[in-house]
Amino acid sequence: MKLPDYSKSINACAAHYGDEADAVKHYMQQGLHHAYALGNRGPICFDTDGQLSPEILAAYSKYGFYVFEAAIGDREMDDILQDIEEMRSRFPTHPDGKLDSQGRPAIGADCNGPGLAWCKPLSDPLGGTDAANGRHQVKLKELEADTAAPEAAPFVLFGSLQFSDAALRLYGHPELLKVAAAINGSDFAPFNEVLFIKDAGLGAAVSWHQDGVTHWDSPQFDEGIHGFNFMAQVYGSTPVNGVWVVPGTHKVGKVDIKKMVANSGSERLEGAVPLVCAPGDVVICNRQLVHGSFANSGYERRLTINFGFHRRSSVLNVKGAGIHSDVAVYTEDVIQQRSKVLGYAIDARQQQYPDETPYRYLPFQQDDQAYIWNAAAKADIFDYNLLDLSI
Repeated sequence: MKLPDYSKSINACAAHYGDEADAVKHYMQQGLHHAYALGNRGPICFDTDGQLSPEILAAYSKYGFYVFEAAIGDREMDDILQDIEEMRSRFPTHPDGKLDSQGRPAIGADCNGPGLAWCKPLSDPLGGTDAANGRHQVKLKELEADTAAPEAAPFVLFGSLQFSDAALRLYGHPELLKVAAAINGSDFAPFNEVLFIKDAGLGAAVSWHQDGVTHWDSPQFDEGIHGFNFMAQVYGSTPVNGVWVVPGTHKVGKVDIKKMVANSGSERLEGAVPLVCAPGDVVICNRQLVHGSFANSGYERRLTINFGFHRRSSVLNVKGAGIHSDVAVYTEDVIQQRSKVLGYAIDARQQQYPDETPYRYLPFQQDDQAYIWNAAAKADIFDYNLLDLSI
């Protein structure tokens, strides 16, 4: 297999590291080769009974991630690209801004929940802080941005399904939802949806971390108890701008990342590989996997449509972790209320792609006609992410 050539961006990235430049180039090129050698990428495949391919399940279990190549078709990719550009035109002009560049009310300006988060270009805003219960244990190298760079750049858009109809429709993708059911059971529950924004020459680092909080010491702990994320790539993902993971770490429990860095001799963790993707690829990534991303000092931009799911047993009557929402306990009613956006997403997708067989979500099969995507539904999901199911 001929690997994609990212040498131009890798060289540009490495130039920011001074005496470490050669080590950075070697690390990224080696990681690229190792990523493709794992064999955990390909199209979504189901057997004759409609079950997810056992080879995919085995590879996901072994490594903690799988790259579904070309999971998003050309028509939908065109829809997503147009929608993302239009949505970004409605971003505020600066942090805490209330208007966009055309003087319109900015996206999320009237929300009570978290909306658009900003960062200093090429910084690591989370590493070594108390954010997210201190899970970002180390700070990655912060690079020097170009003198023409703005003081702040868009970083994460929370509650993205209320702002992007294309992201909402992707959330209702029937094959991805069948994958969710295969991994987490047909009564799977939602988690959280965001857009990760890593613009070229600006995108911030996200320090190495594991996402789970609640169940590390649970008697029922196993490799899937904290759920997973889908990471849909709009422009693609490279060793420079993309997420890196340490395969297999989803199985071993809570990890001492400071010790991993010390053992590796630098922030470039031994054994890590990048999630290399073409536009339209979707990665399924276990939340317990050690993962992170370096500052995007290369030439390619990345925008990831991120959405995750849990086992219902992992969230039902469980105390919230307090990261993505302030809900104290996830009762059946809370889960039902948080799930309604999935019902709307399935209908919105059916309206856009009427020839596609829609996914039937088991918890809604008695009242699936209650979720019709229209203006009233759009109002109904305003601030929906205040009920994110954070564990």
